[in-house]
Amino acid sequence: MKNIAILTGGDSAERVISLQSGQVVADHLPKDRYAVFQIDIEGASWKDRETGIQIDKNDFTLPLPDGEKIHFDCAFAALHGSPLEDGKMQGYFDMLGLPYTCCDGYVSGLTMNKYHSKMYVAPFGVPVAKSVLLHRGESVDTDRLLELGLPLFVKPNTHGSSFGVTKVKTAAELLPAIEAVWPYDSEALVEAFMDGREFSNGVLRVNGEVVAMPVTEIIPETEFFDFAAKYEGRSQEITPANIPDALTQQCQERSRQLYDMLHCSGVVRFDYILVGDTFHFLEANTIPGISPASIVPQQAQAHGWPLGEFFSLLIEEAMRQ
Repeated sequence: MKNIAILTGGDSAERVISLQSGQVVADHLPKDRYAVFQIDIEGASWKDRETGIQIDKNDFTLPLPDGEKIHFDCAFAALHGSPLEDGKMQGYFDMLGLPYTCCDGYVSGLTMNKYHSKMYVAPFGVPVAKSVLLHRGESVDTDRLLELGLPLFVKPNTHGSSFGVTKVKTAAELLPAIEAVWPYDSEALVEAFMDGREFSNGVLRVNGEVVAMPVTEIIPETEFFDFAAKYEGRSQEITPANIPDALTQQCQERSRQLYDMLHCSGVVRFDYILVGDTFHFLEANTIPGISPASIVPQQAQAHGWPLGEFFSLLIEEAMRQ
């Protein structure tokens, strides 16, 4: 029996999604193989959700009232946003020698930064949208931004779940859209609109082999794949996507390439816009949502993995490394 710490909660607006993801993992991991503990990370408070007992940060153990300690065999990453998806916690786990089911600190920090991750992969021939990075407090050259064309997207550079994202259709909407980013991030990404269909593809390593799961097409009822479309059922998510085999293979090959290129671990979801017959890279999600409404669970089940088996694969792969 292995003791698994499911890392959930977090300090960002994505906390509500993380709590859902953590519960899904706890509900599905096989009880005959794993003893699961949902560890709620919130600022300096790291506690077991069931008992409220605080983690001993000296060795990441859970002290019991009888004086014994629960030692964990693996940390399961179900915490979206800071302080895990941005790489802040991984160095701590590395020093303790505790395996975790996500990318290391460097890769997580890089991929959490939408602008820098695109600049990293673009020289390798990966198609990306034109974009400009803004920092809070600096003057805004609207003429330069409008050279990207309209419509365009303004989004937090290091935040997920579509919080603070605006589709800008007119010049008058640009500055308010930038202001809408600052409650979530100190950097705003202004990105050229790509006229195409949206797709997503999850990838993981199984027994040393990089496996791309079935591709999902996302058809939002809203203007774009925003929070309501992601988590409130206002989108169609078609898995496997209804596209020719050649396009499926192109998407999966691009996803495997990115997974290797970025030195990823665990399950990573890559998002794309299909323009013509070419997939353009949008972003990498190194701790993708695994709530009931999320895409990766759909892809895992379409691949033939029940969620319990899928989550088990992530744990066993993390412990093998």
